[in-house]
Amino acid sequence: MRRFLHLAAILALIGSALYAYRIKYDTIRLTEQAAKLRNQIGREREAIAVLRAEWQFLNKPDRLQALAEAYTDTQPASVQQIAKWSDIPQRPAPVDSIGKKLEALGLAAPTNTPAPTPGAARADTTTTTATIRKKQQ
Repeated sequence: MRRFLHLAAILALIGSALYAYRIKYDTIRLTEQAAKLRNQIGREREAIAVLRAEWQFLNKPDRLQALAEAYTDTQPASVQQIAKWSDIPQRPAPVDSIGKKLEALGLAAPTNTPAPTPGAARADTTTTTATIRKKQQ
């Protein structure tokens, strides 16, 4: 019985040592991955800063003005190009294509919907605190 306990203690000691080494090396691997990610984030931030600087250079107003003059044939706006509100045509009336199809089929005639009777239940089903109080009294 003693030998079995000694053997179990030795196996537990070896198992705990292996477990401790595994945790150690997992920690080292995860630390290295975190350092690689930090370096990658730093490189990406630098790349973003370079791209922003390039964008600012490309969008300089004097550079854009020179390009516009070189590649486009634009003229300053003249008084004749300005329109009055009355010169702008009115928007056409909306076309109801479904209504036209119903008229063509003869289905657009008004229906004989019965009027509500005075004793009929109200269609309004909203309940307020005032109506609840009236019902309780």
